[in-house]
This record gives sequence, C-alpha cells and structure tokens, in this order.
Amino acid sequence: MKTIEIKGELGTSSIIVGESLKNLDKYIPNNSGVIVVTDKNIFSLYSKEFDPYREKLIILETGEANKNLSTVEFIYRKFLEFEADRHTFVVGVGGGIVCDITGFAASTYMRGLNFGFVSTTLLSQVDASVGGKNGVNFLGFKNMVGVFNPPQFVLCSIDMLKTLSYKEYSNGIAEMVKHGVINSIEHFKEIERFKEDLKSCNNINLLENLIYNSIKIKSSIVEKDQRESGERKKLNFGHTYGHAIEHCEKISHGKAVSIGIIIGLRVSLKLGLIVEDDIKRVSSLLKFFNLPLESSCKMENLQKIIFKDKKRSGKSIDFVAVDGFLGRSKVVKLSFQCLKEMFK
Repeated sequence: MKTIEIKGELGTSSIIVGESLKNLDKYIPNNSGVIVVTDKNIFSLYSKEFDPYREKLIILETGEANKNLSTVEFIYRKFLEFEADRHTFVVGVGGGIVCDITGFAASTYMRGLNFGFVSTTLLSQVDASVGGKNGVNFLGFKNMVGVFNPPQFVLCSIDMLKTLSYKEYSNGIAEMVKHGVINSIEHFKEIERFKEDLKSCNNINLLENLIYNSIKIKSSIVEKDQRESGERKKLNFGHTYGHAIEHCEKISHGKAVSIGIIIGLRVSLKLGLIVEDDIKRVSSLLKFFNLPLESSCKMENLQKIIFKDKKRSGKSIDFVAVDGFLGRSKVVKLSFQCLKEMFK
C-alpha cells in the first residue's frame, strides 16, 4: 500500500493505492454522518461491503448518459431525504462517472460538503478521481458544468480491477500511456517493458507500482496548478480531439483519448517538435493494448465540436504538444484555422 498527498490552495488530498473498500470506515472523519453514492454495477458486485451504509445509500444508474444535471438533482433530493447537513461526509464508490457526479453534487450542495472516493476502475484511479475536477456533461458536451474541489481521500482498490472487462480496463491504460508521453519517458518505458503483465492484470504488485507512478505524475502536475491556469493544461494532451471523438463516435473515454494522443502527436510532428518514429513507437504500444489509432469521424465535424471546447479562447485553443521528445510537453496556442490547415 502506498500513499500520495496532493497539497495546494484548494486543500490536501490523500491518495492511497492498494487500499480496500472494506477499510473505508477508517478514513471517514469522526463525528460525521455518512452518505455513500455508488452505481448498480458496483452494488451488485460488492453488496455486502455496503451493509454498514445501507441506511443512507444512493444507487445510480450506470453509463455516461447519466452523467448529467438530472442525476445531480436526484442526488440533491436524496441529500434532503437523508437530512444531510454541513457535517455530513459523502463517499463516491465507483469509476470516473460516479466519482465525478458525487464530487460535483457534494461540492455544490449547501455550498460544499466534504467528500472522498473509493475508485474502482483503472481509468478513475489514474485520472478521473485524482486532481479535484468534478463535473457533469451538458447537452452532450463533456464536463461542461463543474468545479475544482479535491476529495479528502481516494482509495484505489487494486483487487476491484479484476472484475473489469478488458474493454473497460484498457481505458485506464490509455491515460497511463499519456502520462508517460507528456511527462516521463521512464514511465513510458516501464509500460513498454511490462506491457504483457499490464495487459493481463495478473501481477498485482507490478500493477500497483505502475498505478502509483502514473498517479505520482499527475499529482505532481496538479499540485503546481490546481485550477488549470498553466502547468495542469498539459494533462489535456489527447483530450482536445479525444473529447470531440467521444462526442461524435459515442465510444469510451479511453478509446477516444488513444486516438486523441495520436492526433496530438501528429500536430507535434507538423509543428516540427518530434519525429515520425515517436509516433510509430506510441502507436505500437497503444495498438498492443487493442486501443484504436484512428477515428471514423470526419475532421471537419471534429473541428466544429472542438470550437465548443472549454479550452477555447476566441478563435484559438490551448493545444498540448510533445516538445522535442517523448516525456516532455508544452502548451501552444493554435488558431482553429491553423488546425484546419494541418488536416486538409
């Protein structure tokens, strides 16, 4: 078991890698009433673990389609029913969708309730539940309504990853590869070296180390810039086009980010920042994990969606490019016209 602490202006968040849902009660503050939020899938798999919290348990429908303001309103109504007050502690148990919705609902109810997460998917462990971004989709656009507010803790249960389908599991691998590409060639090389074990999800110790390293990369960036005003923007690598592809194709976040990573590398190549071999190397690794490299959406349609992206500023966008070699990145301001010309 390993612990990472993220300290910043928004508060301190402890991420415990290798902890179990069974030990949740150890992390809940004393003298706090507890409300637990999960989804139907997690509840069906681990119903016994929820026995201590059944009196104030909120069970959500599953899927991206439910990550919206209607679900948030449903949670608010439950908070009222359970007589939540400013001392109530809220725990989200699930993947990125559950954690995002729970964090947003807790952060906005009564101007903010304290909360924590038990992260049950690889994607949420290395990305969604780390860093204090909590948001929901609006009119089909990703995370358009949200807040910056870190959880007090995130418990990353490695054992729970065994229940994931490979399709779901590989979503998290795309984010792990991204962390290596933008910040650490050593992490990227580790994923290359142990790709067979990572794919099989059988070596728990190795998996725990790789997850820890990935979280460490993200947390080191977040700690410098909790509100995404500068350094943290680098974590959006692969997400500008990735979110557009997710919206257009209705595919999973990890698959969309995988394609977005390749597009980001191609932009980096066109800017003269990397060489073709860098793209081939990353493509080979993503392909090994059965992650896609190309989108079926027309580029002109993706451009229209990107124009509504949160990172847009007027007629330009903050775009993350790999800077010189894998493991280093920078944010460049590109006009939409420039992006359009690149992909003619």
